[in-house]
Amino acid sequence: MTTTDSGREASGDRETAAETAAERTGSGGRRPADAARTAGEGRASGTSAADRASGAERTSASGDCATDRARGSASGDRATASADDDGGLGAAGSQLSTAPQEDAPNLPSLGVIGWARWFWRQLTSMRVALLLLFMLSLAAIPGSLIPQSGQDETRVADFMERHDTLGPVYEKLGLFHVYSSVWFSAIYILLFISLIGCIVPRTWQFVGQLRGRPPGAPKRLTRLPAYTTWRTEATPEQVREVALKALKRRGFRAHVTGDAVAAEKGYLREAGNLAFHIALIVMLVAFAWGQLYKSEGNKLIVEGDGFANTLTQYDDFKSGNLFTAEDLNPFSFDLKNFRGTYEPSGPNKGTPRIYEAYIDYAVGADGKEQATKIEVNKPLEIGDSKVYLVSHGYAPVITVRDGNGKVVFNEAVPLLPLDSNVTSSGAIKVMDGYRNAKGQREQLGFQAFFLPTYGGKNTAVVSQFPAVLNPRLNLQPYHGDLGVDSGVPQSVYQLEKRKLTAFKNSEGEPVRVNLQPGDSMTLPGGNGTVTFDGVKEWAGFQVTQQPGSGWALAGAITAILGLAASLFVQRRRMWVRAVAGSDGVTVVEMAGLGRSESAKVPEELGDLAAAVHTEAPTAAEPGSDSEPDADADPENTVPRTPAVPSEGADK
Repeated sequence: MTTTDSGREASGDRETAAETAAERTGSGGRRPADAARTAGEGRASGTSAADRASGAERTSASGDCATDRARGSASGDRATASADDDGGLGAAGSQLSTAPQEDAPNLPSLGVIGWARWFWRQLTSMRVALLLLFMLSLAAIPGSLIPQSGQDETRVADFMERHDTLGPVYEKLGLFHVYSSVWFSAIYILLFISLIGCIVPRTWQFVGQLRGRPPGAPKRLTRLPAYTTWRTEATPEQVREVALKALKRRGFRAHVTGDAVAAEKGYLREAGNLAFHIALIVMLVAFAWGQLYKSEGNKLIVEGDGFANTLTQYDDFKSGNLFTAEDLNPFSFDLKNFRGTYEPSGPNKGTPRIYEAYIDYAVGADGKEQATKIEVNKPLEIGDSKVYLVSHGYAPVITVRDGNGKVVFNEAVPLLPLDSNVTSSGAIKVMDGYRNAKGQREQLGFQAFFLPTYGGKNTAVVSQFPAVLNPRLNLQPYHGDLGVDSGVPQSVYQLEKRKLTAFKNSEGEPVRVNLQPGDSMTLPGGNGTVTFDGVKEWAGFQVTQQPGSGWALAGAITAILGLAASLFVQRRRMWVRAVAGSDGVTVVEMAGLGRSESAKVPEELGDLAAAVHTEAPTAAEPGSDSEPDADADPENTVPRTPAVPSEGADK
C-alpha cells in the first residue's frame, strides 16, 4: 500500500498498512463485522491517507461557514488533487460539507474587482460574522447602563444636568439612543449581510447535493478509515442487490454505480447547520421589527373605571421609531373588582398570595363584552397586545362640600404605596366648583396619607399589614391656587404649595386630622367639610405591543434544534464493491468514510457487513476439505473456519 501527500511518516504508514493487512489476512474465523470495527479502530489513532486527503473537507463538528473560507479553500483543493494523483478518494471524499469552494486569491495581483471579491469573502466568512456578533453584544451594553431617551426622558435630562462634561459627549456619540444610533445600525446591517452572504451559496450547494446522487466508489477502498473484505460464492449482482436493500433499510440514500453500491447518510447535519444560520437571521429581523414597531404604556384604573386603548388614555406611553397611533389594537376593558390576599402570620406575614383583577373587555368598537381575570405573569392577550397586571394600591373615596353644603368633589383618589404594607401617600385636588365662606372661587388641596391597617396609639405611623383591616386617612387641607391652570405639567400625586395656604385651627397651627371610614372633617371658618366615605382598590396595568416576538421565539427554537443537529448528526458515506476474481469467486469489499473520526462509521460498516454476509457467506479456500471426516468424533472435533484473504494482502 502506498502513502499520500509528501510522504510524511512513510515508514509508519507502511507499518500501519502491514498491520492492517495482517489483521485482515489472519482474521481467521472472525466475521467481517469484527474486521471492519478492528480496522476502523486501528486507523483512528494514526495518520491515515484518507484523513490527509480529505482533511480540508471533513471539518469540525460545528459545520460553520468559517471552516471553509477562514482556513482557505485552496488547501482543500490541493489535498483533493493529491489524493486523486495517488489513486485516492476523488469525488468520493469531496463535498461532505456545503462549503462553497473557491481558490485563495493572490493578494498582490488583485485588481479592483479582485479586491472587491476578497473583501466580500472576508465579510461573509463566519470569522467576521462572529466578530460582528461580539461587537453587537458590546454595543448593547451602553443601552443597559446609560438612560435612553426613548425610555425615560426625565432620567436623560437629569443625567445631562448632573454631568456637564460627559453629557454632551454621550449625546454626540449617540449613547442616549444606542439602538437607533448610526454605529449600532452599521454593525447590525453588516451582520445581516455577512450571514446572508454566507448562507445563500451554501444553500444552493446543499440543494444541488440533495438533487444529486452519492458519488461512486474510489479506486482503492483500502485507503478509507473503515474497511473490510471477504470472498463469496454469490454472484456480484446478488451481492450488490443485497447490499442495496440493506443500506436503504438503514436510512441510506443508495444506488448502484458501476461495480459498486454507493450510499450516503446524515444530510440532517448540513440541514441543521443551515437552519441554525437562517434562524439567526430570523431572530435579528424579529428583534429589529419589534424595536421599531413596539409600544408600551401604563394605566392606573380604580375599581369601577374603564380604559380604551388610545394614546390619550395612557398615563405614560413610549414606542418605537416607526410606530403610529393606527398600530394600536382596538379594545377596551372595565375593572370590576380587584382581589388580593396576604399571608396572615409567620415569617412571611404580609406576603401577597393572590393578585387578581376581574375585568370585562371588548375587542373593536362593536365587540361583545367578555369577562375574564388578569393575574401576575398571566396577561390578557388581544392580537399582538398583552395587558399585564403590574401594581396595586388603595383609593380612598372622598366627598368635599363647600360652606353651603354643596358637593363639589366626590371621587376615589388613588394613592401611591410607600412600603410593602401599602402605607400610601398622595394628593387630593379640588379644582373646580368650590367657593369659600365669603363666596369667592378657590381651589382646595389635601396632603393625604393612608394606612390600610393602623396599629393604634404608641405605634409607628405606618401600616402594619397590607390588607384593609383598620384603615386611617390622614388629611392636611390647603386653599388657594393649585397651579394647574398655568399650563405647566405637574404630578397628580403631589401638591404645588407655592400659592396655597394651610388651614389653621384656633391656636394658629396647621390642621391635620385622622379619619376613619364615615368620619368627616370640618374646615375652619365655615369653609366646608370633607368626608372619608370608604376605600376602593386600584390596579396598574401595562399594555405592551411588540410584533415579531413569536418569530423571535420560533427562531430561537429552530437555532437550538439546528445547532444540535449540526453537532450530533454525522455525515458519512459507504461503498460496497463486488467483482468476480480470476478464479470466478466474488470478492466483496466494503468501506466507509465520515466527516470526522468516530466509532459510528466502523460500527455501521460492521452491521452492514454482517447483514450482507448472511446472504453472501464466506467461500471456502481452494483445496480445503469441506467434507467431514466420517471416523472423527463429532463431539471432540473443533470446526475449522477457513482463512479469508483480503485483496492486496500479499502487498
